[in-house]
Amino acid sequence: MIREDATIDAGELYDVAAALGMTDQQVRLCIKRLVAEGRFTHEGRGRKAVLRATADTRATIEPDLEYLRFAYAQDRGRERWDGIWHLAAFAVPETNRAARDAMREAIVYHGGAPIQGGLYVTPHAWEDRIRALAAKLGIDEQLTTLSTAELSIGGTTGGAELAARLWPLDQLAAGYERLRTAAEYTLAVLPAADPTRRLSLAITLAAEFDRAVSDDPLLPPELLPHPWTGVAARAAVAECWTALNAAAPSPIRLFRWYSEAVAEITARPSTR
Repeated sequence: MIREDATIDAGELYDVAAALGMTDQQVRLCIKRLVAEGRFTHEGRGRKAVLRATADTRATIEPDLEYLRFAYAQDRGRERWDGIWHLAAFAVPETNRAARDAMREAIVYHGGAPIQGGLYVTPHAWEDRIRALAAKLGIDEQLTTLSTAELSIGGTTGGAELAARLWPLDQLAAGYERLRTAAEYTLAVLPAADPTRRLSLAITLAAEFDRAVSDDPLLPPELLPHPWTGVAARAAVAECWTALNAAAPSPIRLFRWYSEAVAEITARPSTR
């Protein structure tokens, strides 16, 4: 709900929160905590107040637009897989558990799937990011990276078969089905929605989108079932963001970020 001038109208916030099932007391407590944490400043009282995002908050609220652009570019055939698997292995002693856990979390965040203890694989080139993180954590000497066009795990060698073995594709597909349902519902009711309803729809859609993509490694189409429900779900969401941005009475950062990222990819000529 943060606008382009980094503010949130408190009255609008209370109305949207109510539409999403929150009480005024819950909102007041949330605002109090955010101000105490230094994430927002608070000007005025009650519903006439204005919340202003601090510099630290403005620097951290932007979604992962690189991930978003890559997802839509891949959906439209503008990112093609070269058939190369990228592997990373690390062995960090228990005495440096924090670095070990941070490395594992980052590898999984970047789409890596575990093969066996300390060994992960992805179809995407990730070496620069993984090495930079290892250096930052001080464990670069414990990191090994390699790439190969031939990968066999327990006798499984086919690309799609390997993907089905390594990543929870059924779980990912179920999440995208929920997302597509939410997006189609949003598109259906949006024309008649008032401003409060539009914002509540957008927040619900954003939450469903985050839930669907949080564990998605964005595998190349060659490794996924056909048709892949993620493509249809993301296309429906793209329509929603465009419609929401066009209907917004005042500029909302979230709408602009998503709609511009999608528009940027759509405007490029296809390589197919």
